[in-house]
Amino acid sequence: MVVVMVMSLLLLLAQASAAASRAAAAADLAALAAADALRGVSAGEPCDVAAAVAARHKATLVSCTLGGGQSVEVSTELPAGLLGVATGRAKAGPPP
Repeated sequence: MVVVMVMSLLLLLAQASAAASRAAAAADLAALAAADALRGVSAGEPCDVAAAVAARHKATLVSCTLGGGQSVEVSTELPAGLLGVATGRAKAGPPP
């Protein structure tokens, strides 16, 4: 019985870790795409581009902030099953 409980907890921990990783990856890619759009490297409005990229990774864009120096900061959420939602944050822009 104890072994089953420990295995269940380990499975939940692994699921949470995977969901957090996917949410962070979606945020990273969305921020990079939005920064490219902001700089004119790709077409579209930066936050619309970020939302589309996040959606392709089954995540929802929660916030998109255009910063100074052509930088973009985004936040994403991704359903994590029994654990609720996993969140990711990322900031992207030109090199310093």
